[in-house]
Amino acid sequence: MNDIEPVVEFASWGRSWAVGAPLIVLTVVVHVLGLGLIRSMFHQAFRQRRRLIHGDVAHFALVMSVTVSLVTVLHVLQATLWAAAFLLTGAMPTAHRAMLYSISAMTTYGHATLYLDPHWQMLGALEALNGAIMLGLSTAFLYAMIQQAWPGK
Repeated sequence: MNDIEPVVEFASWGRSWAVGAPLIVLTVVVHVLGLGLIRSMFHQAFRQRRRLIHGDVAHFALVMSVTVSLVTVLHVLQATLWAAAFLLTGAMPTAHRAMLYSISAMTTYGHATLYLDPHWQMLGALEALNGAIMLGLSTAFLYAMIQQAWPGK
């Protein structure tokens, strides 16, 4: 290792942060707005409970299933934004590989044998950090929705 390698490695982190930090902000905004929309739909479904389906438990199961599905769509949308960044930066060569890597990083699954270009690996770590934040927000959101919707409450 020569004297210049640590400087070059550190400089490549700057590019990752320049791409990753705005993406984290964007995905948080998209996630919060999406959760707000889902929450509005959730409350609308519970206001119309008697017209939609009979039985508190069946209604709860239906509304929570739709809610979880919509939250999952939000996560896929965010993974798509990250995958697009991997493609645009050249960190991943194809859309398929970029999306697989993105979902793997976002969920911290980590079993896909895909690797970013070495100078973009910090970007992958930033997505994993973002994924942990998004999963935490989603978990808190779903817990709150369950608390509001639990039959017999």
